Amino acid sequence: MDIAKTIFVTASLIFATGFAHHAIAHGEKPKHGGLIQEVNNKQYELLATPTQITIYVEDHGKKVDTKGATAKVTFLNGTEKSEAVLTPTIENQLVATGTFNVKSGTKAVAVVMLAGKDATSIRYVIK
Repeated sequence: MDIAKTIFVTASLIFATGFAHHAIAHGEKPKHGGLIQEVNNKQYELLATPTQITIYVEDHGKKVDTKGATAKVTFLNGTEKSEAVLTPTIENQLVATGTFNVKSGTKAVAVVMLAGKDATSIRYVIK
């Protein structure tokens, strides 16, 4: 193998390893068994059950205070549409309780507005 090819292969491996580390470093694995989406460097984990909807908010692994925040999740099941209004509870949680039609394939669109910030729209598909 010539020197140029060796340098190219080595650089490619270093580059690929850097991306793998980058993805792991941002903690993209769900901590609560939900679905995670990252928007504007914040991670929003949606945990949707038939009786409770919870969104956890973090910024690079640090809990984001949800005091004063508002959130609404719209669920779409075919032509059926329903909504849940979430309120802050403790630390980094927004919660709604009730009866919700969430099942595999349900599409969810969350709009979260943290205190003093612009609204953020997050899309999920329930698994």
